[in-house]
Amino acid sequence: MTTSSSPSSDLRAVLFDSGGVLIRPVGGRWNPRADFEENVLAHDSSITPDRFADAVAAGDRFMAASPGTPDYDDYHRVLLGRLGVEPTPELLSALRRDVHPSVFLELFPDVLDTLAELRRRGTRLAVVSDAWPNLPDLHEGLGIRDYFEVYAISAVLGCEKPDPRMYHHASTGLGLKPSECLFVDDLPNLVSAAIALGYEGRTLCRTGATEQVPSITSLTELLELF
Repeated sequence: MTTSSSPSSDLRAVLFDSGGVLIRPVGGRWNPRADFEENVLAHDSSITPDRFADAVAAGDRFMAASPGTPDYDDYHRVLLGRLGVEPTPELLSALRRDVHPSVFLELFPDVLDTLAELRRRGTRLAVVSDAWPNLPDLHEGLGIRDYFEVYAISAVLGCEKPDPRMYHHASTGLGLKPSECLFVDDLPNLVSAAIALGYEGRTLCRTGATEQVPSITSLTELLELF
């Protein structure tokens, strides 16, 4: 861990980003989820892998250009339009149907033990994530939902990090001041934004510490701060 700043003795909570910190996609792709091709091929078996790759790239551009987290159906309409497939209500429903999160998501190995130990020590926990509204349900399926008291989710709040409302929704929901909360994200700029708002911050860099902002290489290092 870098030593450019020391943690406050007043820390009482951790605000976690979700994707890249707590969970990762099976197969390495966040969107669309891993069963997208299977569902579309059931409607049109002629689509080739190259066409799917082109559609996924179009979806990435749509997400990047969106001012906030877009509606899930709108996102799928972009991909289906690129594929030349009609976005029927039946297909859109299939693409967002409930499946067990383990089909397309998994926890990082250091998550469960760290969350359990933090809770044992009385640390308050929340999530601050640019995500769709079903994130708590995904966490439930992966066995971590009950650790978190508050969720600040972009698609629910209508803004994304580094908008101050994302961070403040979590700390206010916990009834704590920013200085009493440590924010953890895998993107240094989002941690820097939290620090500028008065939060403590750590960037999670599992491949090696960064000097840009205070960082950790494993969630287990959080236990040194509480």
